[in-house]
Amino acid sequence: MATSDVPIFSMLRNRMRWHQDRQKLLAENVANADTPNYRARDLAPPNFDSMLRGGVRAAASAGASTGVGPVRTDPGHIGATGSTVQNRFEVRRNTGLVATPDGNRVNLEDEMLKVAQNQMDYQAVAGLYQRSLGLIRTAIGKKA
Repeated sequence: MATSDVPIFSMLRNRMRWHQDRQKLLAENVANADTPNYRARDLAPPNFDSMLRGGVRAAASAGASTGVGPVRTDPGHIGATGSTVQNRFEVRRNTGLVATPDGNRVNLEDEMLKVAQNQMDYQAVAGLYQRSLGLIRTAIGKKA
């Protein structure tokens, strides 16, 4: 059994990739804080539903059972339709800040707060990944 067979690992890896990509964009924003007419960019937060579907899809392609998903149990229930959200990261430009006289829209204080928050979130996700691996090891009889 590979970790790709378990949907939670796929979701956590996807979230860690999102944090890595966001860190790169935030670093670009800080690096271009003095660049005329530069607008800060950020990633749109990932949609949990699309991450779940992506993790289940990855597990299904690996041949694992995917017993997760909406099921219509009564004809009166709303149908289980697919999400219209794409399973990729969306880059957004920050248009809400007031530009400096040279047209730059990077606020260093805000960017540094985002960097710190992103780092803490990444560490939390990495910790969850590590604990999940420990649970799997315990379940199969290996010491964590």
